Amino acid sequence: MKAIWNNTVVAESNDTVVVENNHYFPADSIHSEFFEDSIAHTTCPWKGRASYHSLRVNGELNKDAAWYYPDPKEAAAAIKGRVAFWKGVQIVP
Repeated sequence: MKAIWNNTVVAESNDTVVVENNHYFPADSIHSEFFEDSIAHTTCPWKGRASYHSLRVNGELNKDAAWYYPDPKEAAAAIKGRVAFWKGVQIVP
């Protein structure tokens, strides 16, 4: 699977985990040069507290377009160390 934004592959892996129709990519499969830390956080009742990254590609910013659970609840253990995307990031085979 590939995560593509602004015509650029920002993550690529054959080992994604799908939860609630979102592909979670292993952290070591992201192209970190496109990722910036964010102060944003949200909470999911069964997954826990999510943290975010913004994407910067070709001078354009996609704020909080990637999220991950640094310490997911037990029910979501399969996504620990993984990153998912939204806000226009295309996920393609």
